[in-house]
Amino acid sequence: MGEVSDSLGLRGGSVVQNSRSCVILALVLGVQALAAPAKEEGFTFRIPPAKISLNIENQPVAIIASGNISVTSTGHDAYLLKLELNADFSDLQQNMTGFLRSQLDKDDRCGDRIAIQHASLTPAEPSSRAVVQLHYEHYTCLKAFGKQVPRKLVGGNGTIQMKFTPTVGESKTLRLVPEVESIQADGSLGELLRSGQLGAMVREKITKALLSAMQKGTDRSLTLPPAAQDIAVIDKAQFRDGGSGRLGVVLGGEVRISDKQIQLLRRQLKEGAPTR
Repeated sequence: MGEVSDSLGLRGGSVVQNSRSCVILALVLGVQALAAPAKEEGFTFRIPPAKISLNIENQPVAIIASGNISVTSTGHDAYLLKLELNADFSDLQQNMTGFLRSQLDKDDRCGDRIAIQHASLTPAEPSSRAVVQLHYEHYTCLKAFGKQVPRKLVGGNGTIQMKFTPTVGESKTLRLVPEVESIQADGSLGELLRSGQLGAMVREKITKALLSAMQKGTDRSLTLPPAAQDIAVIDKAQFRDGGSGRLGVVLGGEVRISDKQIQLLRRQLKEGAPTR
């Protein structure tokens, strides 16, 4: 019996005594395990709404930005970070007519005279739609009796309806694809709006204004802590109807991060979002 006990490592004590030692060791290890820091399982952080005052093409615009950051564990100290940023463009909608007037209105005595009469911007998920009504005249000047006398060559009213669809390029840059849906115009003005310099200028101004608002209104440096700014990516974008015809934009993306990154992110989120 002694040989068997020796072979089991019980020499110098009884089976009962060694069993008690095993129980005590198990309890100690259990306490140590409970005292050790628990593995991070993930969390969700809501970015509260914040008013961002912008200056787009020398026009003041207020955009309300908000969002969510969620982190979930994928095992082996790896995590998936999902980001969603929302921007409310209702202020840009309300001031669209004045905004385009500041960009497009002209009164050239011997050239173009453009007057934006009305402009609207509405959601058409996942795109947005702009309708612009304008009056256009083109003059040339003839010299008579030593003076420049203007002569009207083209004149009339026109309406342009366009659709804008946001995309994210390979370099993760935000883009806006414009599409002319319809053009209604008096006489030869229609041709100028469809294929002439006038139409190209109107399309460019509207596209540039919307894209600039989207880029600045969802600027991650204005809404996210530094740790999230460095790792968060955007891979999808769309316009949305925020209710009652209010135009909004949603940007989203996801990226895998390490345990070290998630700890830094959690610490910065506890300290608070960056000042605006």
